[in-house]
Amino acid sequence: MASIAAPQVYAPGGTKPETGLWSWLTTIDHKRIGLLYGVSAFFFFLLGGLEALLIRLQLAQPNQDIIGAARYNELFTMHGTTMIFLAVMPLSNAFFNYIIPLQIGARDVAFPRLNSFAFWTFLAGAIILNLSWFFNTVPNVGWYGYAPLTSTAWNPGRAVDFWMIGLSVLGVSSMAGGINFTTTIINMRAPGMTMMRMPIFSWATLVTQVLIILSFPAITIGLFLLVLDRFAGTAFYEYAAGGDPLLWQHLFWIFGHPEVYILILPAFGIVSEIIPVFSRKPLFGYAVMVYALAAIGFLGYGVWVHHMFTTGLGPTANAIFSGATMLIAIPTGVKIFNWLGTMIKGSLKFTTPMLFAVGLISQFTIGGISGVMHASPLVDSHHNDTYFVIAHFHYVLFGGAIFGLIAATYYWFPKMSGRMMDDKLGRWNFWLTFAGFNMTFFPMHFVGLAGMPRRYYTYGDGSGWTFWNMVVTIGSFVLAASILLFAYNIAHSLRNGKPSGKNPWDAATLEWMTDSPPKVYNFAEIPTVTHRDQLWADKYGVEHKEELTLEFAGRPVGQVDVTPDVSDHPYHGDEAIERHLDSKANGHGDDHEPHVHMPNPSYYPLLVSIGIFIGSLGLLVDGPSITIGLLTLPVIFIAGIVVTLGSIYWWAFEPAG
Repeated sequence: MASIAAPQVYAPGGTKPETGLWSWLTTIDHKRIGLLYGVSAFFFFLLGGLEALLIRLQLAQPNQDIIGAARYNELFTMHGTTMIFLAVMPLSNAFFNYIIPLQIGARDVAFPRLNSFAFWTFLAGAIILNLSWFFNTVPNVGWYGYAPLTSTAWNPGRAVDFWMIGLSVLGVSSMAGGINFTTTIINMRAPGMTMMRMPIFSWATLVTQVLIILSFPAITIGLFLLVLDRFAGTAFYEYAAGGDPLLWQHLFWIFGHPEVYILILPAFGIVSEIIPVFSRKPLFGYAVMVYALAAIGFLGYGVWVHHMFTTGLGPTANAIFSGATMLIAIPTGVKIFNWLGTMIKGSLKFTTPMLFAVGLISQFTIGGISGVMHASPLVDSHHNDTYFVIAHFHYVLFGGAIFGLIAATYYWFPKMSGRMMDDKLGRWNFWLTFAGFNMTFFPMHFVGLAGMPRRYYTYGDGSGWTFWNMVVTIGSFVLAASILLFAYNIAHSLRNGKPSGKNPWDAATLEWMTDSPPKVYNFAEIPTVTHRDQLWADKYGVEHKEELTLEFAGRPVGQVDVTPDVSDHPYHGDEAIERHLDSKANGHGDDHEPHVHMPNPSYYPLLVSIGIFIGSLGLLVDGPSITIGLLTLPVIFIAGIVVTLGSIYWWAFEPAG
């Protein structure tokens, strides 16, 4: 077996990674996996955007029938599911994978093969969901999946089956990633990097992973009960048979509200990295920001019933969860003041990443304020299932999460590619996004207050909603143009961008001390951390945060590219390896050369994911079956189980290195 071999040794063996399709299929390098997440998620983001444009075309004018009612149900179901599970979450995973090991001074994640498995399993779940288009059995019950709409009586075909099996597979991927990154951050930080010296993005990632680990079991249980209802004839959600449709809502929203923070907290961490760099000041109130992130993670589990104020749970439940929802606004608001405090009296430089970061603050604040409004059961009852809720949700998740992820792309693109993104195109990108976003979603507040319900595929001439729906539709195409400009800027900059160097922004965290893009092993020597803003402390020679602020405030961004010396050796890190290779080429040796051991690529994570995909497909498509005792199982399902278990078995015998 080719993958069972001694770990790869870099220097003097090979400082360049393998190339070719096979190397990508078998990679366990966290940076490559991050790129795979990013490319895949951006594709699904474009697909979800296309679904949204079709929805807006249908609603541009009253009484249209561009898309029939049945297809409309499928489109809004797949749009919501795609954007949440196949776009925003994996886009965040792209930055978790690429940046976190670099930021904490590690060479890779704790479990590199599990990391590979998480990506391929994500891709398997995404393909399963979208295969429903080809079988013409597209999920049509909304991304909430409320019972009893998911029962066989209401949905006798395979549409709901594709949805629940696809989400179940995606849940396996998310749990694998959550365990991996929690372990990585807790155990693999560089020497001297205490928890309170960790970058805020690393903290946001850690809280996000804890939320994933604790919340995904709830929806997994809910989906498992739904599988039993549909495949085994049970009635957990069937009221007439003694079940309870509200059980699904409780299980879904115990997951669903922490999921909102799973989507938005990474963006908060991203903005908390960008604003200090372009304000030329350390983050204001670092400790308070950490506590606020932890408080959001804790309180997020006590607010799910505000999604169920209209279900008749009674005044006691409504009062308790109304109060909890108001309470969680406090740590959320604290972060906004932290960001503003960082910018006050700073030497602000409005680069493209900074524009999107400030854009997030403004747009998320609008969504946050409307969220506090919905903490009141009376207000929520009035707005429930109207377009006002659609507006609120998108101001949080597009104005928050997507603005943050675009900012992250502009900020970390130089590290990933070694080239700068075009700043002029970036500024056009920001203003087009800002205008298109507000033109699309702000008028939804108006039509929502005027009573326009969500999920309706058409409306009448006398509704009073025609003008604002046309504005929204035009805005959606402006927003789509901004995303295409963003994609063009990436493609253009990959070919023609200016070389970035190691640290073009003069940033403070450890990922900026490595090459751009980093070598396979990240750090030839693991750095030693003595300060929270390590690179600034090394560069400006200061000991305390207050002195650091006074020392470098006002200096030009990117004035000097400095990598702090963390070794007594006259040459350290990548320079040592490069000099060693030069000396070897000239027939000389170097007794001080570090040998960096990296684990070999592996195809077993891919094979396990393929097995899961085949087994899942066996439950969804018709084919021959085999009867084993009282069970009749599809042959394809059995084949998938065999591939999965066999691959896990052989995976277990691979060298740990």
